[in-house]
Amino acid sequence: MFAPLHIDDELRDALARLLDGLPPRQAAGAVERLITGYRGNASAGAPVLRDRGDVVAYAAYRMPATFEAVRAALDALADRAPHLDPATHLDVGGGTGAAVWAAAAVWGDGAADTGVARATTVLDRSDPALALGRELAAGSASAALRGAEWRQGRIGSAPGLDAADLVTVSYVLNELPEDARHPLVDAAAAAARRAVVVVEPGTPDGYRRIIEARGRLIGAGLRVLAPCPHSGACPIEPGSDWCHFAARVSRSSLHRQVKGGSLAYEDEKFSYVAAVRPGADGGPGGTPAAARIVRRPQIRKGQVLLDLCTGPDAERGGLRRETVTKRRGPAYRAARDAQWGDAWDGGGDEERDGGGR
Repeated sequence: MFAPLHIDDELRDALARLLDGLPPRQAAGAVERLITGYRGNASAGAPVLRDRGDVVAYAAYRMPATFEAVRAALDALADRAPHLDPATHLDVGGGTGAAVWAAAAVWGDGAADTGVARATTVLDRSDPALALGRELAAGSASAALRGAEWRQGRIGSAPGLDAADLVTVSYVLNELPEDARHPLVDAAAAAARRAVVVVEPGTPDGYRRIIEARGRLIGAGLRVLAPCPHSGACPIEPGSDWCHFAARVSRSSLHRQVKGGSLAYEDEKFSYVAAVRPGADGGPGGTPAAARIVRRPQIRKGQVLLDLCTGPDAERGGLRRETVTKRRGPAYRAARDAQWGDAWDGGGDEERDGGGR
């Protein structure tokens, strides 16, 4: 039986130790240069993490946000597929390994009944990033992290991938030229025995890449479980809005120095899709939510306004606003506690107070 893991604390402490002895001004300067490099060169597929100093600075700055975003996406998948407990995990373009830390936070080390840790592989083009990821994982209490394989390879040039129960592709498509994105998503779908999760920045362009990936996953025979409550067409009119969510991230001193401000946290905006392969027995592999909260709930006196995606149902489908009033009792209390991105089943009642959009 695996011991409980405290992955959040482990990762935060490990990243803090990396910065010990590194002058704050030097670390902040490296982060600013790397951000500029990613914006200017990522579409050409050129690695910009050149050495350990680059990787340490950028990991300390970006890894917590990536971890929280991917963990939120994996949590949503686990919520809709409670029997999913991946024995193998392939993280494509994983760099320093934020997604494999997120998987450990969601599923622990693997199936407790077998006592065998999840077999984990991180594939990335940057050897310095992989080396740092291996170093971080070596100090973890997680057997899956300590035993992970860190494999160098050019993402997108040879799209064939090793099969795994879970395949994650997080913050990778935005770094690839357009002609490499579709082959990578197709390869991820082919490699996934049970599930694929793709995460991108929560921008209009990130959402567009997610919609493209979603379509290819559906075309490959997978079924969307999150965030969408359906595998039909997205009800958002192209160009009018975009589907994205937010994960709360604790800000380190490095974050505050680079971005300014004094808040102890920030919200990482992200878009994602989680899809599963229907079971060999013909089962669905999981159940989508009845609806998903797609904006921050608005709490007003005696009522809560929920903006929902309810799928393509002819009668109540698409995007709509539900008003949950105090007279609905348990549903009202559930709505007050609900968060942007949560599944919504009506709060346990069938009564509706009307409203729409």
